[in-house]
Amino acid sequence: MLTIKRVPTVVSNYQEDTVDDAAAAAAAEPVGLGRCCLSLSKLPLYAFKGDSEISPNSTSEGFFFLNSLLLTQWDERMSRGLFRYDVTACEAKVVPGKCGFVAQLNEGRHRKKRPTEFRVDQVLQPFDANKFNFTKVGQEEALFRFEPATNATPVDGTRSPSVVVINVSPIEYGHVLLIPRVLDCLPQRIDRESFLLALHLAVEAGNPYFRVGYNSLGAFATINHLHFQAYYLSVPFPVEKAPTRRIETLEGPDGGVKVSQLLEYPVRGLVFECGNTMKDLSNAVANSCIYLQENNIPFNVLICRSGGRIFLFPQCYAEKQALGKVSQELLDTQVNPAAWEIGGHMVLKRRKDYEEASEDSAWRLLAEVSLSAERFRQVKGCIFDALGLAVSEEESEANESLDSTRMCDSSVK
Repeated sequence: MLTIKRVPTVVSNYQEDTVDDAAAAAAAEPVGLGRCCLSLSKLPLYAFKGDSEISPNSTSEGFFFLNSLLLTQWDERMSRGLFRYDVTACEAKVVPGKCGFVAQLNEGRHRKKRPTEFRVDQVLQPFDANKFNFTKVGQEEALFRFEPATNATPVDGTRSPSVVVINVSPIEYGHVLLIPRVLDCLPQRIDRESFLLALHLAVEAGNPYFRVGYNSLGAFATINHLHFQAYYLSVPFPVEKAPTRRIETLEGPDGGVKVSQLLEYPVRGLVFECGNTMKDLSNAVANSCIYLQENNIPFNVLICRSGGRIFLFPQCYAEKQALGKVSQELLDTQVNPAAWEIGGHMVLKRRKDYEEASEDSAWRLLAEVSLSAERFRQVKGCIFDALGLAVSEEESEANESLDSTRMCDSSVK
């Protein structure tokens, strides 16, 4: 068994070790979302058109309403003092260099003192009701229900609602969690329906600065209850600007989805775009994630461009950390490279690291996250087999040659 110790992020004020004692925890428990369907039914409802023919690049006046609902609700929770710190007061800067890494000093995110041991060699783990899960978040932390219009009926105990709640330790403005079918207590595991729900959140926002992320277990998810994260960042993520090389276009049931490989970036990854329908794009990425999790390969996902572009990163940083293969210098930064960090938004907990942040230091950290060229080639080939893609050996070798050359050139700055 491989494990690491890290200080877990506090996403709710009702996490067990954020309260002072057992009595306080017991007193807080009855207000959790899992206690009563009536309270959930009182949440505002955002009902979106569940038609799979909607393009992820389409526009609608309704998109502006989701932004307004989310941010109005989020600001109201801030005015009530529900967040552990004021994220809008955190220092941030764009690091000089070609990539444009974004550094943020977020000392408040690391106030908990006790490290917790996490298993990192098992991507799929059963749900454990004895551990913190999102049925225990406070009613006041929930913002609204997010449902297809076909499911927009009162909560009556027969169907579990999907909800959007605040993250009380936000990385950026508007940081929220999307919890599909919260009362069903699904483990942190991608399925087609839930991934399509997350893609709808990005599409309905219709805002290029609103991104949605997912971390598997073993890739720095710390709560084994299915959830996605999202927030606003008013500058491009560096990975969004990285060049890519088209590999193939999916045909058949998931037709029109273009699959590319990242180039000139420290973490090797795949990029999925377009698709004849939103469901085509969603299924292509979800099927890739399902392959990775069923084969015990940790991964992160970043949904950008209002749902029109999705990055998939198999990763191995936690495994290297558990095996003692990560330098103490990198470990001392206490940066946990999940979807946001891999995308290039570096959340730093020490002023020293923030003041000394450079493109080289960010590159060195993220390079440790990436699979090796050979391992990535193997994983990519298996994903393509799962998707029914046939890529010639010559094309694969050309991609790897170009990837290796540009990775080498870019790492010497």
